[in-house]
Amino acid sequence: MELGKVRHDWTHEQVKALFTMPFNDLLFHAASIHRTNFNPNEVQISTLLSIKTGACPEDCKYCPQSGHYKTDLERERLMEVEKVVSQAKLAKEKGATRFCMGAAWSDPKDRDMPYIEKMVKEVKALGLETCMTLGMLDNEKAHTLRNAGLDYYNHNLDTSPEYYEQIITTRTYQDRLDTLDNVRDAGMKVCSGGIVGMGEQAADRYGLLMQLANLPKQPESVPINMLVKVKGTPLENVDDLDHFEFIRTIAVARIMMPHSYVRLSAGRTAMNEQMQSMCFFAGANSIFYGDKLLTTENPEADADMNLLKKLGMKPESREDYSDEAYEASLSSAIADKATSELFYEAN
Repeated sequence: MELGKVRHDWTHEQVKALFTMPFNDLLFHAASIHRTNFNPNEVQISTLLSIKTGACPEDCKYCPQSGHYKTDLERERLMEVEKVVSQAKLAKEKGATRFCMGAAWSDPKDRDMPYIEKMVKEVKALGLETCMTLGMLDNEKAHTLRNAGLDYYNHNLDTSPEYYEQIITTRTYQDRLDTLDNVRDAGMKVCSGGIVGMGEQAADRYGLLMQLANLPKQPESVPINMLVKVKGTPLENVDDLDHFEFIRTIAVARIMMPHSYVRLSAGRTAMNEQMQSMCFFAGANSIFYGDKLLTTENPEADADMNLLKKLGMKPESREDYSDEAYEASLSSAIADKATSELFYEAN
Protein backbone atom coordinates (compact mmCIF):
# COMPACT_ATOMS: atom_id res chain seq x y z
CA MET A 1 0.00 0.00 0.00
CA GLU A 2 1.63 3.23 -1.20
CA LEU A 3 1.35 6.02 1.37
CA GLY A 4 1.54 9.78 0.98
CA LYS A 5 -0.75 10.36 -2.00
CA VAL A 6 -4.27 11.74 -1.95
CA ARG A 7 -6.72 8.90 -2.54
CA HIS A 8 -10.49 8.62 -2.54
CA ASP A 9 -10.81 4.84 -2.64
CA TRP A 10 -9.75 3.75 0.85
CA THR A 11 -11.20 0.45 2.03
CA HIS A 12 -12.03 -0.64 5.55
CA GLU A 13 -9.24 -3.23 5.53
CA GLN A 14 -6.66 -0.70 4.38
CA VAL A 15 -7.60 1.75 7.13
CA LYS A 16 -7.56 -1.06 9.69
CA ALA A 17 -4.06 -1.99 8.51
CA LEU A 18 -2.89 1.55 9.29
CA PHE A 19 -4.50 1.62 12.74
CA THR A 20 -3.01 -1.73 13.69
CA MET A 21 0.49 -0.95 12.43
CA PRO A 22 3.23 -1.01 15.12
CA PHE A 23 3.03 2.36 16.87
CA ASN A 24 6.56 3.51 16.01
CA ASP A 25 6.11 2.57 12.35
CA LEU A 26 2.79 4.41 12.19
CA LEU A 27 4.28 7.59 13.65
CA PHE A 28 7.29 7.36 11.35
CA HIS A 29 5.07 7.19 8.25
CA ALA A 30 2.76 9.95 9.49
CA ALA A 31 5.62 12.28 10.42
CA SER A 32 7.35 11.68 7.09
CA ILE A 33 4.19 12.50 5.13
CA HIS A 34 3.62 15.56 7.29
CA ARG A 35 7.13 16.87 6.58
CA THR A 36 6.59 16.39 2.86
CA ASN A 37 3.56 18.67 2.84
CA PHE A 38 3.98 21.08 5.75
CA ASN A 39 6.56 22.78 7.91
CA PRO A 40 6.63 20.37 10.89
CA ASN A 41 7.52 23.19 13.27
CA GLU A 42 4.55 25.43 12.52
CA VAL A 43 1.00 25.19 13.83
CA GLN A 44 -1.99 27.01 12.39
CA ILE A 45 -3.80 28.94 15.11
CA SER A 46 -7.57 29.43 15.16
CA THR A 47 -9.89 31.02 17.70
CA LEU A 48 -13.46 29.79 18.15
CA LEU A 49 -16.25 32.00 19.46
CA SER A 50 -19.79 30.93 20.31
CA ILE A 51 -22.01 33.57 18.73
CA LYS A 52 -25.25 31.89 19.85
CA THR A 53 -25.26 29.41 22.72
CA GLY A 54 -27.63 26.67 23.85
CA ALA A 55 -31.21 25.59 23.13
CA CYS A 56 -30.21 23.70 19.99
CA PRO A 57 -33.02 21.47 18.68
CA GLU A 58 -30.62 18.68 17.69
CA ASP A 59 -30.14 15.74 20.09
CA CYS A 60 -26.38 15.10 19.68
CA LYS A 61 -25.63 13.01 22.77
CA TYR A 62 -22.24 14.63 23.37
CA CYS A 63 -23.40 18.23 23.27
CA PRO A 64 -24.23 20.45 26.28
CA GLN A 65 -25.89 22.91 23.90
CA SER A 66 -28.67 20.50 22.99
CA GLY A 67 -32.08 21.57 24.25
CA HIS A 68 -32.85 17.88 24.91
CA TYR A 69 -30.58 17.66 27.98
CA LYS A 70 -30.32 19.41 31.34
CA THR A 71 -26.83 20.80 31.77
CA ASP A 72 -25.43 23.84 33.57
CA LEU A 73 -25.13 25.71 30.28
CA GLU A 74 -27.11 28.95 30.14
CA ARG A 75 -28.88 29.87 26.93
CA GLU A 76 -27.53 33.00 25.26
CA ARG A 77 -28.91 34.75 22.23
CA LEU A 78 -27.19 35.80 19.03
CA MET A 79 -24.23 38.02 19.74
CA GLU A 80 -24.10 41.58 18.47
CA VAL A 81 -21.97 42.05 15.37
CA GLU A 82 -19.86 44.71 17.10
CA LYS A 83 -19.04 42.35 19.96
CA VAL A 84 -18.03 39.59 17.54
CA VAL A 85 -15.70 41.99 15.74
CA SER A 86 -14.11 43.09 19.02
CA GLN A 87 -13.40 39.46 19.89
CA ALA A 88 -11.95 38.90 16.43
CA LYS A 89 -9.62 41.88 16.89
CA LEU A 90 -8.44 40.43 20.19
CA ALA A 91 -7.84 37.05 18.58
CA LYS A 92 -5.78 38.66 15.83
CA GLU A 93 -3.70 40.58 18.36
CA LYS A 94 -2.89 37.32 20.12
CA GLY A 95 -1.71 35.54 16.98
CA ALA A 96 -4.78 33.82 15.51
CA THR A 97 -4.99 33.69 11.72
CA ARG A 98 -8.46 32.14 11.50
CA PHE A 99 -11.56 33.23 13.40
CA CYS A 100 -14.31 30.64 13.73
CA MET A 101 -17.87 31.52 14.74
CA GLY A 102 -20.30 28.88 15.97
CA ALA A 103 -24.05 29.02 16.55
CA ALA A 104 -26.17 26.36 18.22
CA TRP A 105 -28.69 26.00 15.42
CA SER A 106 -30.11 23.15 13.40
CA ASP A 107 -29.69 25.55 10.48
CA PRO A 108 -29.60 29.35 10.10
CA LYS A 109 -32.99 30.94 9.43
CA ASP A 110 -33.62 33.68 6.86
CA ARG A 111 -33.97 36.28 9.61
CA ASP A 112 -30.47 35.46 10.88
CA MET A 113 -28.65 35.79 7.59
CA PRO A 114 -28.21 39.61 7.47
CA TYR A 115 -26.45 39.52 10.85
CA ILE A 116 -24.33 36.54 9.81
CA GLU A 117 -23.32 38.18 6.53
CA LYS A 118 -22.26 41.35 8.33
CA MET A 119 -20.19 39.36 10.83
CA VAL A 120 -18.34 37.61 8.02
CA LYS A 121 -17.65 40.82 6.11
CA GLU A 122 -16.37 42.72 9.13
CA VAL A 123 -14.19 39.89 10.46
CA LYS A 124 -12.83 39.31 6.97
CA ALA A 125 -11.95 43.01 6.74
CA LEU A 126 -9.59 42.54 9.70
CA GLY A 127 -7.39 40.28 7.58
CA LEU A 128 -8.46 37.07 9.28
CA GLU A 129 -9.58 33.87 7.60
CA THR A 130 -13.24 33.34 8.42
CA CYS A 131 -14.97 30.13 9.41
CA MET A 132 -18.49 29.39 10.61
CA THR A 133 -20.44 26.44 11.92
CA LEU A 134 -24.18 27.08 11.88
CA GLY A 135 -25.66 23.64 11.33
CA MET A 136 -27.07 22.45 8.03
CA LEU A 137 -26.84 24.70 4.97
CA ASP A 138 -28.93 24.62 1.83
CA ASN A 139 -27.38 25.64 -1.47
CA GLU A 140 -28.76 29.17 -1.42
CA LYS A 141 -27.45 30.00 2.05
CA ALA A 142 -24.09 28.45 1.23
CA HIS A 143 -23.74 30.79 -1.74
CA THR A 144 -24.86 33.74 0.39
CA LEU A 145 -22.10 33.05 2.91
CA ARG A 146 -19.52 32.62 0.19
CA ASN A 147 -20.53 35.92 -1.39
CA ALA A 148 -20.10 37.57 2.02
CA GLY A 149 -16.51 36.33 2.05
CA LEU A 150 -16.66 33.21 4.22
CA ASP A 151 -13.54 31.10 3.69
CA TYR A 152 -14.33 27.89 5.61
CA TYR A 153 -17.49 26.17 6.72
CA ASN A 154 -17.32 23.60 9.51
CA HIS A 155 -19.73 20.67 9.53
CA ASN A 156 -18.44 17.53 11.20
CA LEU A 157 -19.48 14.01 10.27
CA ASP A 158 -18.91 13.15 13.96
CA THR A 159 -18.53 9.37 13.60
CA SER A 160 -18.98 6.48 11.18
CA PRO A 161 -22.25 6.00 9.28
CA GLU A 162 -22.79 2.74 11.21
CA TYR A 163 -22.54 4.33 14.68
CA TYR A 164 -24.16 7.63 13.82
CA GLU A 165 -27.72 6.78 14.89
CA GLN A 166 -26.42 5.87 18.35
CA ILE A 167 -25.32 9.49 18.73
CA ILE A 168 -27.80 11.62 16.73
CA THR A 169 -31.37 11.01 15.57
CA THR A 170 -32.58 14.51 14.63
CA ARG A 171 -30.61 14.71 11.39
CA THR A 172 -29.27 12.01 9.13
CA TYR A 173 -25.78 11.24 7.97
CA GLN A 174 -26.89 12.12 4.46
CA ASP A 175 -28.02 15.54 5.73
CA ARG A 176 -24.42 16.16 6.79
CA LEU A 177 -23.01 14.99 3.48
CA ASP A 178 -25.51 17.19 1.63
CA THR A 179 -24.34 20.23 3.59
CA LEU A 180 -20.73 19.48 2.68
CA ASP A 181 -21.78 19.21 -0.98
CA ASN A 182 -23.52 22.60 -0.76
CA VAL A 183 -20.43 24.17 0.82
CA ARG A 184 -18.23 22.81 -1.97
CA ASP A 185 -20.67 23.89 -4.66
CA ALA A 186 -20.55 27.44 -3.30
CA GLY A 187 -16.76 27.48 -3.55
CA MET A 188 -15.93 27.50 0.17
CA LYS A 189 -13.32 25.37 1.87
CA VAL A 190 -14.51 22.50 4.04
CA CYS A 191 -13.68 21.94 7.67
CA SER A 192 -14.99 18.52 8.68
CA GLY A 193 -13.87 15.90 11.17
CA GLY A 194 -15.33 14.05 14.10
CA ILE A 195 -15.30 13.08 17.74
CA VAL A 196 -13.67 9.97 19.16
CA GLY A 197 -14.20 8.47 22.59
CA MET A 198 -18.02 8.40 22.36
CA GLY A 199 -18.22 4.69 23.11
CA GLU A 200 -17.65 3.73 19.49
CA GLN A 201 -15.69 0.69 18.35
CA ALA A 202 -12.33 0.90 16.62
CA ALA A 203 -14.11 0.07 13.36
CA ASP A 204 -16.11 3.30 13.72
CA ARG A 205 -12.92 5.33 13.88
CA TYR A 206 -11.83 3.58 10.70
CA GLY A 207 -15.19 4.40 9.13
CA LEU A 208 -15.09 8.07 10.07
CA LEU A 209 -11.68 8.66 8.50
CA MET A 210 -12.62 6.60 5.46
CA GLN A 211 -15.72 8.77 4.91
CA LEU A 212 -13.67 11.98 5.16
CA ALA A 213 -10.81 10.80 2.95
CA ASN A 214 -13.14 9.36 0.29
CA LEU A 215 -15.10 12.59 -0.19
CA PRO A 216 -14.81 13.86 -3.79
CA LYS A 217 -12.41 16.48 -2.43
CA GLN A 218 -10.82 15.95 0.95
CA PRO A 219 -11.52 18.60 3.61
CA GLU A 220 -8.92 21.33 3.84
CA SER A 221 -9.27 21.18 7.63
CA VAL A 222 -9.95 18.03 9.68
CA PRO A 223 -10.64 18.61 13.40
CA ILE A 224 -10.17 15.50 15.53
CA ASN A 225 -11.97 15.95 18.83
CA MET A 226 -11.66 13.81 21.92
CA LEU A 227 -14.98 13.69 23.74
CA VAL A 228 -15.34 16.18 26.56
CA LYS A 229 -17.77 14.52 28.95
CA VAL A 230 -20.36 16.97 30.24
CA LYS A 231 -22.69 16.25 33.15
CA GLY A 232 -26.28 16.00 32.01
CA THR A 233 -25.51 14.63 28.55
CA PRO A 234 -26.09 10.93 27.73
CA LEU A 235 -22.33 10.37 27.29
CA GLU A 236 -21.25 11.80 30.64
CA ASN A 237 -20.20 8.36 31.96
CA VAL A 238 -18.76 6.77 28.82
CA ASP A 239 -15.38 5.08 29.22
CA ASP A 240 -12.32 7.17 28.42
CA LEU A 241 -10.56 6.51 25.14
CA ASP A 242 -7.02 5.19 25.46
CA HIS A 243 -4.61 8.04 24.68
CA PHE A 244 -2.53 5.91 22.34
CA GLU A 245 -5.67 5.21 20.31
CA PHE A 246 -6.26 8.94 20.00
CA ILE A 247 -2.70 9.51 18.79
CA ARG A 248 -3.18 6.69 16.29
CA THR A 249 -6.29 8.46 15.00
CA ILE A 250 -4.30 11.65 14.44
CA ALA A 251 -1.54 9.74 12.64
CA VAL A 252 -3.91 7.82 10.38
CA ALA A 253 -5.78 11.03 9.52
CA ARG A 254 -2.47 12.58 8.49
CA ILE A 255 -1.57 9.61 6.29
CA MET A 256 -4.99 9.40 4.63
CA MET A 257 -5.38 13.17 4.12
CA PRO A 258 -1.81 14.34 3.50
CA HIS A 259 -2.66 17.87 2.33
CA SER A 260 -5.27 18.66 5.00
CA TYR A 261 -4.72 20.58 8.19
CA VAL A 262 -5.33 18.08 10.99
CA ARG A 263 -6.60 20.01 13.98
CA LEU A 264 -5.97 18.89 17.53
CA SER A 265 -9.31 20.13 18.77
CA ALA A 266 -11.58 19.53 21.79
CA GLY A 267 -10.34 17.45 24.69
CA ARG A 268 -6.90 19.00 25.07
CA THR A 269 -7.50 19.82 28.74
CA ALA A 270 -7.25 16.07 29.37
CA MET A 271 -3.94 15.82 27.50
CA ASN A 272 -0.61 16.57 29.10
CA GLU A 273 2.16 18.32 27.20
CA GLN A 274 3.78 15.03 26.23
CA MET A 275 0.61 13.69 24.64
CA GLN A 276 0.01 16.90 22.72
CA SER A 277 3.61 16.82 21.54
CA MET A 278 3.14 13.29 20.21
CA CYS A 279 0.05 14.47 18.35
CA PHE A 280 2.09 17.23 16.71
CA PHE A 281 4.74 14.69 15.75
CA ALA A 282 2.01 12.43 14.35
CA GLY A 283 0.83 15.19 12.03
CA ALA A 284 -1.51 17.52 13.90
CA ASN A 285 -0.74 21.05 12.73
CA SER A 286 -3.67 23.18 13.85
CA ILE A 287 -5.12 24.04 17.25
CA PHE A 288 -7.84 26.20 18.70
CA TYR A 289 -6.32 28.95 20.81
CA GLY A 290 -8.05 30.49 23.79
CA ASP A 291 -9.90 29.51 26.93
CA LYS A 292 -13.09 28.10 25.37
CA LEU A 293 -14.14 25.81 22.54
CA LEU A 294 -17.73 27.02 22.19
CA THR A 295 -18.80 25.94 25.69
CA THR A 296 -16.10 23.53 26.89
CA GLU A 297 -12.72 24.28 28.38
CA ASN A 298 -9.58 24.67 26.29
CA PRO A 299 -5.98 25.08 27.52
CA GLU A 300 -5.22 28.71 28.28
CA ALA A 301 -3.59 30.58 25.45
CA ASP A 302 -0.35 31.35 27.27
CA ALA A 303 0.04 27.64 28.11
CA ASP A 304 -0.36 26.81 24.41
CA MET A 305 2.29 29.30 23.43
CA ASN A 306 4.64 28.14 26.16
CA LEU A 307 4.33 24.56 24.90
CA LEU A 308 5.07 25.60 21.32
CA LYS A 309 8.09 27.52 22.57
CA LYS A 310 9.35 24.45 24.46
CA LEU A 311 9.06 22.41 21.27
CA GLY A 312 10.78 24.99 19.10
CA MET A 313 7.54 25.46 17.18
CA LYS A 314 5.71 28.64 16.23
CA PRO A 315 2.33 29.73 14.91
CA GLU A 316 1.96 29.52 11.16
CA SER A 317 2.10 32.96 9.60
CA ARG A 318 0.11 34.46 6.78
CA GLU A 319 1.30 37.14 4.37
CA ASP A 320 -0.51 39.89 6.26
CA TYR A 321 1.12 38.95 9.57
CA SER A 322 4.56 40.08 10.64
CA ASP A 323 7.13 37.93 12.41
CA GLU A 324 7.17 40.57 15.14
CA ALA A 325 3.46 40.07 15.78
CA TYR A 326 3.95 36.33 16.16
CA GLU A 327 6.94 36.76 18.45
CA ALA A 328 4.86 39.05 20.61
CA SER A 329 2.09 36.44 20.73
CA LEU A 330 4.45 33.93 22.30
CA SER A 331 4.66 36.02 25.47
CA SER A 332 1.03 37.16 25.55
CA ALA A 333 -2.01 35.68 27.25
CA ILE A 334 -5.55 36.16 26.02
CA ALA A 335 -7.48 38.60 28.18
CA ASP A 336 -10.40 37.19 30.14
CA LYS A 337 -13.61 37.28 28.13
CA ALA A 338 -16.52 39.10 29.74
CA THR A 339 -19.30 37.05 28.23
CA SER A 340 -22.17 38.36 30.31
CA GLU A 341 -22.40 41.63 28.34
CA LEU A 342 -21.92 40.21 24.85
CA PHE A 343 -25.45 39.24 23.89
CA TYR A 344 -28.56 41.01 22.69
CA GLU A 345 -32.19 40.07 22.26
CA ALA A 346 -32.40 38.56 18.81
CA ASN A 347 -33.76 35.16 17.81
